[in-house]
Amino acid sequence: MSKLTLIATAAMGLEALVAKEVRNLGYECQVDNGKVIFQGDEDAVCRANLWLRTADRVKIQVGEFKATTFDELFEKTKALNWGQYIPENAEFPVIGKSVKSKLFSVPDCQSIVKKAVVEKLRSTYKRTTWFEETGPLYRIEIALLKDIATITLDTSGAGLHKRGYRVAQGEAPLKETLAASLVMLTNWKADRPFVDPFCGSGTIALEAALIGQNIAPGFNREFASDGWEWVGKDRWRRAREEAEDLARYDQKLHIIGSDIDHRMVQIAKENAEEIGLTDLVTFKQMQVKDFTTKEEYGYVVTNPPYGERLSEKPLVEKLYAEMGKVFRGMDTWSIYVLTSYPEFEKWYGAEASKKRKLFNGFIRTDYYQYFGKRPPRPQL
Repeated sequence: MSKLTLIATAAMGLEALVAKEVRNLGYECQVDNGKVIFQGDEDAVCRANLWLRTADRVKIQVGEFKATTFDELFEKTKALNWGQYIPENAEFPVIGKSVKSKLFSVPDCQSIVKKAVVEKLRSTYKRTTWFEETGPLYRIEIALLKDIATITLDTSGAGLHKRGYRVAQGEAPLKETLAASLVMLTNWKADRPFVDPFCGSGTIALEAALIGQNIAPGFNREFASDGWEWVGKDRWRRAREEAEDLARYDQKLHIIGSDIDHRMVQIAKENAEEIGLTDLVTFKQMQVKDFTTKEEYGYVVTNPPYGERLSEKPLVEKLYAEMGKVFRGMDTWSIYVLTSYPEFEKWYGAEASKKRKLFNGFIRTDYYQYFGKRPPRPQL
């Protein structure tokens, strides 16, 4: 097949970060709202799924066209070369969404696309009977935006945030893709100390460890396209071998995660054990006000409680004030805090060097960034 149009989907505000990752893999790309589009071959399907830390999914664009009637949607979908992608025994469910389009009924659009694909595959495979759909999964999506229909195949299966290491989690876990983004939006390097004083189930600290040792985030899981014959097991094997070769397992790391809740600390330790990072990340029970360090030029990256409920506000304000007392005195450290609380800077006691709007799920948040002093340049 050799040339494919691939789409890496992204949470709002993270498109530029996903684009940077795509370019680092060697692919030119264009950025759009919620997605990054690039050209690649079957190897790109494997490498993008294995390596993209901040993308939600990797999809193949099968077709894109204008559709304002159901007949138009049916005929143009049927005209696509489905036999190039979908084998005779495939399972091919259709999901959909529609925004600002004449064809606003998503169930109807899904049904029409399904019928069109079936008609085309019947012609391709010379069948008169229905398909049993007992083979590999090829999930089709019909997405309509302002009457433009984009039809894709999902190569990832479970979302890319599912790295495969979460044994358990807390009540409001941070997605692994967002946690990786928080780390990548800093200037942290693997030889610098790294601390998350509200670690919860350990996601930020574990993502930092994966980044620090250049371990591909998808190394511990499988993908839908693992089972696609036209992608092939050999390509997946080569992509995983490349990931293994590029990992820097000998890179020493100084990463600490702490939390006031001993149960969450235990969960974080179990997650670290599941992914094989027990020796690289230290988790311990501790209140933020008790944090001390003699290290310099380190990084704090954290996602503290937000105080979403009115009753929680006094506790959260006290917590932010305690954070400020601890971290404001660490002038060589850079502090990065994600919260939706609009008065964070007031209670922390300092205005951020920079703020960035991000979404934690559906919650609008700000990423407050306090830059520490730069380390002295090494003398030649």
